[in-house]
Amino acid sequence: MVFNELNSVEHFIINQLSGVNLNEETPSELLKEYKWEYKSSNQLNRSNKDALIESELIDSLIRLNPEINQNPNFADEVIYKLRAILISVNQSGLVSANEEFHKWLRGDKSMPFGENNSHVPVNLIDFDDLSNNTYIITNQFKIRQQETKIPDIVMFINGMPLVVGEAKTPVRSSVSWLDGAHEVHDIYENAVPQLFVPNILSFATEGKELFYGSIRAPLEHWAPWRIDSGDNIVKKLGLSSIGEELVDLLSPERLLDILKNFSLFTTNKKRQRIKIICRFQQYEGANKIVDRVTKGDVKKGLIWHFQGSGKSL
Repeated sequence: MVFNELNSVEHFIINQLSGVNLNEETPSELLKEYKWEYKSSNQLNRSNKDALIESELIDSLIRLNPEINQNPNFADEVIYKLRAILISVNQSGLVSANEEFHKWLRGDKSMPFGENNSHVPVNLIDFDDLSNNTYIITNQFKIRQQETKIPDIVMFINGMPLVVGEAKTPVRSSVSWLDGAHEVHDIYENAVPQLFVPNILSFATEGKELFYGSIRAPLEHWAPWRIDSGDNIVKKLGLSSIGEELVDLLSPERLLDILKNFSLFTTNKKRQRIKIICRFQQYEGANKIVDRVTKGDVKKGLIWHFQGSGKSL
Protein backbone atom coordinates (compact mmCIF):
# COMPACT_ATOMS: atom_id res chain seq x y z
CA MET A 1 0.00 0.00 0.00
CA VAL A 2 1.25 3.48 -0.89
CA PHE A 3 0.84 5.83 2.06
CA ASN A 4 -0.89 9.13 1.41
CA GLU A 5 -2.98 11.70 3.28
CA LEU A 6 -6.15 9.67 2.82
CA ASN A 7 -5.12 6.20 3.97
CA SER A 8 -2.69 7.31 6.67
CA VAL A 9 -3.53 10.39 8.79
CA GLU A 10 -7.12 10.88 7.64
CA HIS A 11 -8.05 7.24 8.19
CA PHE A 12 -6.10 7.26 11.46
CA ILE A 13 -8.29 10.13 12.72
CA ILE A 14 -11.46 8.22 11.76
CA ASN A 15 -10.16 5.10 13.51
CA GLN A 16 -9.19 6.94 16.71
CA LEU A 17 -12.57 8.64 17.05
CA SER A 18 -14.98 5.98 15.77
CA GLY A 19 -13.11 2.68 15.87
CA VAL A 20 -13.75 2.10 12.14
CA ASN A 21 -10.74 1.00 10.09
CA LEU A 22 -11.23 2.34 6.57
CA ASN A 23 -8.04 0.64 5.36
CA GLU A 24 -9.77 -2.73 5.60
CA GLU A 25 -11.60 -4.03 2.54
CA THR A 26 -14.72 -4.35 4.68
CA PRO A 27 -14.60 -1.52 7.27
CA SER A 28 -15.38 -2.63 10.80
CA GLU A 29 -18.56 -1.54 12.51
CA LEU A 30 -18.70 1.11 15.23
CA LEU A 31 -17.42 -0.17 18.55
CA LYS A 32 -19.59 0.60 21.58
CA GLU A 33 -16.83 2.36 23.52
CA TYR A 34 -16.47 4.98 20.79
CA LYS A 35 -18.72 8.03 20.91
CA TRP A 36 -18.53 9.10 17.26
CA GLU A 37 -20.39 7.12 14.59
CA TYR A 38 -18.65 6.98 11.22
CA LYS A 39 -20.75 7.53 8.10
CA SER A 40 -19.32 7.98 4.63
CA SER A 41 -20.29 11.24 2.97
CA ASN A 42 -22.65 9.49 0.55
CA GLN A 43 -24.54 7.97 3.50
CA LEU A 44 -25.53 11.42 4.79
CA ASN A 45 -29.06 12.49 3.92
CA ARG A 46 -28.18 15.81 2.25
CA SER A 47 -27.33 17.47 -1.04
CA ASN A 48 -23.88 18.94 -1.76
CA LYS A 49 -25.28 22.44 -1.18
CA ASP A 50 -26.43 21.65 2.38
CA ALA A 51 -24.17 22.26 5.38
CA LEU A 52 -26.73 20.79 7.79
CA ILE A 53 -28.02 17.23 7.92
CA GLU A 54 -31.57 18.47 8.37
CA SER A 55 -33.15 15.07 9.04
CA GLU A 56 -30.79 14.57 12.02
CA LEU A 57 -31.44 18.10 13.26
CA ILE A 58 -35.23 17.76 13.01
CA ASP A 59 -35.13 14.47 14.95
CA SER A 60 -33.03 16.18 17.64
CA LEU A 61 -35.39 19.16 17.88
CA ILE A 62 -38.33 16.81 18.40
CA ARG A 63 -36.39 14.74 20.92
CA LEU A 64 -35.06 17.66 23.00
CA ASN A 65 -38.04 20.03 23.03
CA PRO A 66 -41.40 18.95 24.52
CA GLU A 67 -43.33 21.65 22.66
CA ILE A 68 -41.86 20.58 19.31
CA ASN A 69 -42.45 16.94 20.24
CA GLN A 70 -46.15 17.78 20.62
CA ASN A 71 -46.19 19.69 17.33
CA PRO A 72 -43.37 18.47 15.02
CA ASN A 73 -44.22 21.20 12.49
CA PHE A 74 -42.52 23.65 14.84
CA ALA A 75 -39.20 22.02 13.89
CA ASP A 76 -39.55 23.45 10.37
CA GLU A 77 -39.83 26.96 11.82
CA VAL A 78 -36.56 26.51 13.68
CA ILE A 79 -34.86 25.08 10.58
CA TYR A 80 -36.06 28.16 8.63
CA LYS A 81 -34.39 30.45 11.21
CA LEU A 82 -31.14 28.49 11.10
CA ARG A 83 -31.09 28.38 7.31
CA ALA A 84 -31.49 32.17 7.27
CA ILE A 85 -28.31 32.56 9.36
CA LEU A 86 -26.37 30.32 6.98
CA ILE A 87 -27.66 32.22 3.94
CA SER A 88 -26.79 35.60 5.51
CA VAL A 89 -23.11 34.74 6.00
CA ASN A 90 -22.02 36.46 2.79
CA GLN A 91 -23.63 39.72 3.88
CA SER A 92 -23.10 39.69 7.65
CA GLY A 93 -19.66 38.05 7.68
CA LEU A 94 -18.61 34.70 9.09
CA VAL A 95 -17.91 35.84 12.66
CA SER A 96 -21.28 37.62 12.99
CA ALA A 97 -23.13 34.62 11.55
CA ASN A 98 -21.21 32.26 13.85
CA GLU A 99 -22.04 34.46 16.85
CA GLU A 100 -25.74 34.39 16.00
CA PHE A 101 -25.72 30.61 15.48
CA HIS A 102 -23.76 30.23 18.73
CA LYS A 103 -26.73 31.70 20.62
CA TRP A 104 -28.96 29.01 19.18
CA LEU A 105 -26.43 26.29 20.01
CA ARG A 106 -26.26 27.41 23.65
CA GLY A 107 -30.05 27.42 24.00
CA ASP A 108 -30.24 31.20 24.39
CA LYS A 109 -32.95 31.59 21.71
CA SER A 110 -36.68 31.14 22.17
CA MET A 111 -39.72 30.68 19.93
CA PRO A 112 -43.47 31.21 20.56
CA PHE A 113 -44.19 27.50 20.90
CA GLY A 114 -45.65 27.58 24.41
CA GLU A 115 -49.22 27.93 25.66
CA ASN A 116 -50.93 31.05 24.23
CA ASN A 117 -47.88 31.59 22.01
CA SER A 118 -45.60 32.18 24.97
CA HIS A 119 -41.88 32.01 24.20
CA VAL A 120 -39.97 28.93 25.32
CA PRO A 121 -36.23 28.16 24.92
CA VAL A 122 -35.27 26.04 21.92
CA ASN A 123 -32.67 23.34 22.58
CA LEU A 124 -30.47 22.20 19.71
CA ILE A 125 -28.13 20.28 22.06
CA ASP A 126 -28.58 18.52 25.39
CA PHE A 127 -25.70 19.71 27.58
CA ASP A 128 -26.88 17.80 30.65
CA ASP A 129 -27.35 14.31 29.22
CA LEU A 130 -24.89 13.95 26.35
CA SER A 131 -26.34 10.58 25.38
CA ASN A 132 -29.38 12.46 24.03
CA ASN A 133 -27.26 13.87 21.21
CA THR A 134 -26.07 12.18 18.01
CA TYR A 135 -22.39 12.29 17.00
CA ILE A 136 -21.39 11.63 13.38
CA ILE A 137 -17.93 11.83 11.82
CA THR A 138 -17.40 11.70 8.06
CA ASN A 139 -14.57 12.23 5.60
CA GLN A 140 -14.18 13.60 2.07
CA PHE A 141 -17.21 15.81 2.70
CA LYS A 142 -18.22 17.48 -0.57
CA ILE A 143 -19.91 20.87 -0.23
CA ARG A 144 -20.63 23.58 -2.77
CA GLN A 145 -21.34 27.30 -2.44
CA GLN A 146 -19.16 29.65 -4.48
CA GLU A 147 -17.22 26.57 -5.57
CA THR A 148 -16.99 22.91 -4.57
CA LYS A 149 -14.62 21.97 -1.74
CA ILE A 150 -13.96 18.64 -0.01
CA PRO A 151 -12.71 18.99 3.60
CA ASP A 152 -11.03 15.86 4.93
CA ILE A 153 -12.96 15.54 8.20
CA VAL A 154 -16.31 17.00 9.30
CA MET A 155 -17.90 16.20 12.67
CA PHE A 156 -21.63 16.67 13.29
CA ILE A 157 -23.54 16.93 16.55
CA ASN A 158 -27.30 16.59 16.02
CA GLY A 159 -26.80 17.18 12.31
CA MET A 160 -24.79 20.41 12.66
CA PRO A 161 -21.16 20.61 11.43
CA LEU A 162 -19.35 21.76 14.57
CA VAL A 163 -15.79 20.66 13.72
CA VAL A 164 -13.79 20.70 10.46
CA GLY A 165 -10.39 18.99 10.21
CA GLU A 166 -7.67 18.78 7.60
CA ALA A 167 -5.11 15.96 7.46
CA LYS A 168 -1.82 16.30 5.59
CA THR A 169 0.76 13.71 4.59
CA PRO A 170 3.21 12.60 7.29
CA VAL A 171 5.97 11.53 4.88
CA ARG A 172 6.94 14.83 3.23
CA SER A 173 9.14 17.04 5.40
CA SER A 174 8.02 20.16 3.50
CA VAL A 175 4.39 19.63 4.57
CA SER A 176 3.15 20.37 8.09
CA TRP A 177 -0.05 21.07 10.00
CA LEU A 178 0.29 24.68 8.78
CA ASP A 179 -0.59 23.57 5.26
CA GLY A 180 -3.83 22.04 6.55
CA ALA A 181 -4.63 25.07 8.68
CA HIS A 182 -4.00 27.33 5.69
CA GLU A 183 -6.47 25.26 3.64
CA VAL A 184 -9.13 25.61 6.33
CA HIS A 185 -8.53 29.31 7.11
CA ASP A 186 -7.74 30.78 3.69
CA ILE A 187 -9.59 28.47 1.31
CA TYR A 188 -12.54 26.66 2.91
CA GLU A 189 -13.72 29.52 5.15
CA ASN A 190 -13.87 31.79 2.10
CA ALA A 191 -15.18 29.35 -0.52
CA VAL A 192 -17.81 27.55 1.64
CA PRO A 193 -18.41 29.84 4.65
CA GLN A 194 -21.81 28.30 5.44
CA LEU A 195 -20.02 25.13 6.59
CA PHE A 196 -18.35 27.19 9.34
CA VAL A 197 -21.39 29.13 10.58
CA PRO A 198 -22.10 26.51 13.35
CA ASN A 199 -18.37 25.83 13.92
CA ILE A 200 -16.88 25.35 17.41
CA LEU A 201 -13.32 24.84 16.19
CA SER A 202 -11.23 23.52 13.32
CA PHE A 203 -8.06 21.42 13.50
CA ALA A 204 -5.14 20.38 11.33
CA THR A 205 -2.50 17.68 11.70
CA GLU A 206 0.11 15.86 9.65
CA GLY A 207 0.40 13.11 12.26
CA LYS A 208 3.28 14.83 14.09
CA GLU A 209 1.57 17.90 15.58
CA LEU A 210 -2.08 18.78 16.22
CA PHE A 211 -3.21 22.42 16.17
CA TYR A 212 -6.70 23.91 16.40
CA GLY A 213 -8.27 27.34 16.04
CA SER A 214 -11.52 29.26 15.83
CA ILE A 215 -13.07 30.71 12.69
CA ARG A 216 -11.12 33.59 11.11
CA ALA A 217 -8.29 33.12 13.64
CA PRO A 218 -4.90 33.93 12.05
CA LEU A 219 -2.68 30.85 11.86
CA GLU A 220 -0.30 32.29 14.46
CA HIS A 221 -3.22 32.11 16.91
CA TRP A 222 -3.86 28.41 16.32
CA ALA A 223 -2.66 26.42 19.30
CA PRO A 224 -1.65 22.88 20.28
CA TRP A 225 -3.70 20.74 22.65
CA ARG A 226 -1.93 18.99 25.50
CA ILE A 227 -2.94 16.15 27.80
CA ASP A 228 -3.11 16.87 31.52
CA SER A 229 -1.42 13.82 33.04
CA GLY A 230 -1.89 14.89 36.66
CA ASP A 231 1.04 16.88 37.92
CA ASN A 232 2.40 17.81 34.49
CA ILE A 233 1.03 18.74 31.09
CA VAL A 234 3.46 17.05 28.76
CA LYS A 235 3.99 16.55 25.04
CA LYS A 236 4.90 13.02 24.02
CA LEU A 237 6.22 12.20 20.58
CA GLY A 238 4.76 9.96 17.90
CA LEU A 239 1.46 9.24 16.17
CA SER A 240 0.05 7.62 19.30
CA SER A 241 0.39 10.96 21.11
CA ILE A 242 -1.54 12.70 18.34
CA GLY A 243 -4.22 10.03 18.71
CA GLU A 244 -4.51 10.74 22.44
CA GLU A 245 -4.73 14.49 21.83
CA LEU A 246 -7.39 13.99 19.14
CA VAL A 247 -9.52 11.78 21.37
CA ASP A 248 -9.19 14.22 24.29
CA LEU A 249 -9.85 17.47 22.38
CA LEU A 250 -12.59 16.06 20.15
CA SER A 251 -14.54 14.15 22.76
CA PRO A 252 -18.18 15.31 22.93
CA GLU A 253 -17.67 16.33 26.57
CA ARG A 254 -14.72 18.57 25.73
CA LEU A 255 -16.23 20.11 22.59
CA LEU A 256 -19.53 20.95 24.27
CA ASP A 257 -17.72 22.35 27.31
CA ILE A 258 -15.69 24.62 24.99
CA LEU A 259 -18.89 25.62 23.19
CA LYS A 260 -20.80 26.46 26.37
CA ASN A 261 -18.12 27.81 28.70
CA PHE A 262 -14.96 28.69 26.76
CA SER A 263 -16.08 30.55 23.62
CA LEU A 264 -16.58 34.29 23.47
CA PHE A 265 -16.95 37.10 20.96
CA THR A 266 -15.33 40.49 21.30
CA THR A 267 -14.08 43.46 19.26
CA ASN A 268 -10.39 43.97 18.57
CA LYS A 269 -8.46 47.24 18.33
CA LYS A 270 -9.39 47.51 14.65
CA ARG A 271 -13.07 47.37 15.66
CA GLN A 272 -13.43 43.98 14.03
CA ARG A 273 -15.63 41.33 15.59
CA ILE A 274 -13.56 38.27 16.51
CA LYS A 275 -14.17 34.88 18.12
CA ILE A 276 -11.92 33.57 20.88
CA ILE A 277 -11.76 30.01 22.15
CA CYS A 278 -9.62 28.72 25.00
CA ARG A 279 -6.11 27.36 24.80
CA PHE A 280 -5.38 24.23 26.83
CA GLN A 281 -3.74 26.11 29.71
CA GLN A 282 -6.77 28.43 30.02
CA TYR A 283 -9.13 25.46 29.92
CA GLU A 284 -7.24 23.50 32.56
CA GLY A 285 -6.61 26.57 34.75
CA ALA A 286 -10.21 27.78 34.75
CA ASN A 287 -11.59 24.32 35.49
CA LYS A 288 -9.12 23.86 38.35
CA ILE A 289 -10.24 27.20 39.84
CA VAL A 290 -13.89 26.14 39.66
CA ASP A 291 -13.01 22.75 41.17
CA ARG A 292 -11.22 24.42 44.12
CA VAL A 293 -14.15 26.76 44.75
CA THR A 294 -16.78 24.03 44.65
CA LYS A 295 -14.69 21.89 47.02
CA GLY A 296 -14.29 24.81 49.41
CA ASP A 297 -10.48 24.76 49.26
CA VAL A 298 -8.34 27.67 50.44
CA LYS A 299 -9.55 30.89 48.80
CA LYS A 300 -6.29 31.98 47.25
CA GLY A 301 -3.88 30.68 44.66
CA LEU A 302 -1.71 31.54 41.71
CA ILE A 303 -1.87 30.60 38.04
CA TRP A 304 1.65 30.88 36.64
CA HIS A 305 2.31 31.09 32.94
CA PHE A 306 4.18 33.16 30.41
CA GLN A 307 3.25 36.74 29.51
CA GLY A 308 0.65 36.84 26.77
CA SER A 309 -0.66 33.35 27.43
CA GLY A 310 -4.16 34.60 28.24
CA LYS A 311 -4.20 34.44 32.05
CA SER A 312 -6.42 37.50 32.46
CA LEU A 313 -8.89 36.28 29.85
